[in-house]
Amino acid sequence: MNFELVKATLTQSKGDIVVVGVFKGEDAGKSLKALDAKLPKALEDGIKKHLESEGFKGKVSEIVCVPTFGHIDCPKLMIVGLGSKEEFNPNIIRKTSASVARKVKGHGSTAKVIMILPHEVKATKARSGKSPAKATIDGAALAKAAVEGWVLGKFEFDKYKSQKDKSDQPTGKRAASVKKGEISLALTGITIDTKTFQKAVKEATAVAEATIFARALVDEPPVYMTPTRLSIEAKEIAKDHGLTCTVLSTPQIEKLGMGCFLGVARGADEPPKFIVMKYTAPKAKKTVAIVGKGITFDSGGLSLKPAQSMERMKYDMSGAACVLGVMRVVGALKPNVSVLAVVAATENMPSGKALHPGDVIRAMNGKTVEVNNTDAEGRLVLADALTYAIGQKADELIDVATLTGAVVTALGRAAAGIMGTNQDLIEKIMEAGQDSGERFWQLPLFDEYKQALHSDVADLMNAGSRGEAGSSCGGMFLKEFVENKPWAHLDIAGVAWSEKNKDELNKGGTGFGVRTLSRYLMSH
Repeated sequence: MNFELVKATLTQSKGDIVVVGVFKGEDAGKSLKALDAKLPKALEDGIKKHLESEGFKGKVSEIVCVPTFGHIDCPKLMIVGLGSKEEFNPNIIRKTSASVARKVKGHGSTAKVIMILPHEVKATKARSGKSPAKATIDGAALAKAAVEGWVLGKFEFDKYKSQKDKSDQPTGKRAASVKKGEISLALTGITIDTKTFQKAVKEATAVAEATIFARALVDEPPVYMTPTRLSIEAKEIAKDHGLTCTVLSTPQIEKLGMGCFLGVARGADEPPKFIVMKYTAPKAKKTVAIVGKGITFDSGGLSLKPAQSMERMKYDMSGAACVLGVMRVVGALKPNVSVLAVVAATENMPSGKALHPGDVIRAMNGKTVEVNNTDAEGRLVLADALTYAIGQKADELIDVATLTGAVVTALGRAAAGIMGTNQDLIEKIMEAGQDSGERFWQLPLFDEYKQALHSDVADLMNAGSRGEAGSSCGGMFLKEFVENKPWAHLDIAGVAWSEKNKDELNKGGTGFGVRTLSRYLMSH
C-alpha cells in the first residue's frame, strides 16, 4: 500500500478525494473555514446545506460525500464524523480511517485520498489513574491509527467468491498473501517529520497486515484450515522472518505426556499439531510466552453442540490465529524481548475414539483431570501448552482463547475478559489494548471458584458449576497449570467474531488480540 506525508491545506489538496473530520455539535462550514481561510464561501455554504439535508450529526464514522463543483482542485470531499471533541483519541482516527477505506474501496487504480488529520486536538482523558495529559495528541499516534484503520477497513475475505473485489485481499496458496493496494492515502495536518512518519507507517502496516492474516486464518473453512494447515502457516512465518519453528506430531506429543491435549485430539481423524515458534532478542532480559487455543473446529465432542451453536465453530482457533499474527509482527519489528509462541492445534470431534464424559486423563504436569464435559476442551489443550511453555523457561505467560460462552453472557461483544495472577501484567495488557482499540474487562479469580472444579476421582474436574461464573471457573482451571509464573488469560470468545462490518472490524474473524499483544511486546 502507498502511504505518504504531504503538506497541503484543504484548497491546495490535489487528489481524487479529500477527507475532513468534523466533531459532533460543530458547525461544519466554520470547521472547514478554520482549516483553510481560503475556502470559497460558496463551497462553505454548499457543504453546510448538504450536511443539513443529510442529517449529519458528527457521530463517529458517520460519512457524507460532497462534490466540490470545481471550487477546489479536488472533485470530492468526504466529511467524516469524529464524535465528541472531549472524547477524541487516536482510536477514533482508526475507526474513521477504516470506514473511509471501506467506502472508497474499488474507486479506481489511480485514486488518491488525502486525509486531513485534526492535529490541534488536546488529550484530555486521564489514563491509569494519572493526571490528564495537556499536550496536543501525538502526530505519530494519529498517523499509526490512520494507517492501521486504512489497511483493516479495506480487507474482505472473498477467496471463495467467483466475483472478487480486486483490492487488498488474502489470495493464493497462503492465507496471508496480501496484494498491493490500488488506492493511495496521503496524510496531512499533523506535526511529524518524515523519518518518524515512515517508522509509524512501518509499524502500523505490520500490525494491521498481521491482524488481516489472523482474520483470514479464522475465515478459512475448517476443511482447509486444519491443524496441519495451521502448522504450515507457522512455518512460512518463521521462514519469512528468521524465526525458529518446530511442529510436534502425535508420537512426540505422546512422549511429552500431554494427556489432556491428546485426550481432546483422539476423536478426530485430522492429526493434532503442537506448534512452537521462537524469537530470541539480543540481550533480552526475559522471555514472554504467548499461548493460543487452536481448536480448528469444535463440535463439542461427545458433549455435542446444537447445530446452530456449531455454525461458527471454525472460529475456535482464534487464539491460535492471534498468536501466529503476533509472531508476524515480532518477526517484522524485532522487539527487545524474546517471545515463545505455543499453539496446541486439533479438532474436537465425536467418534468411537473420542473422549467420554467421565474419563480421567493426565496432564503434562502430572495432574489428573476428570472430564465431565467434552465441550470444555479449550482449557485442556491450554493446560498442556502452558506447562510446555514453563518447561521452555518462559518468564511470563499470556494465553489467548475463545474459552467460554459465559464471557459472552457477561461482557457481550464489547470487550474480552482478562484475569490472571499478576496485576501489573494485566494492567499493562489492558493499557496496550486501550491504545490499540481493543477493550478488556478484568474478571476475578476468587479461591471459591476452585471448589467448582472438585472431583471425587481426580485432582480436578474440567468444567465447573453450570451457569455460575463460567469464565472465572475456566480461568481457575488454567491457574492450576501456571505454577508461580506471572500469567494473564484473555478470554476472547465474545470479540473474536463480528456479524457485521463496523469501523475497523469486518464481518467474520476479527483478529482480536493481535494489536494489543503486539503493542505490549513492542513496549519492552
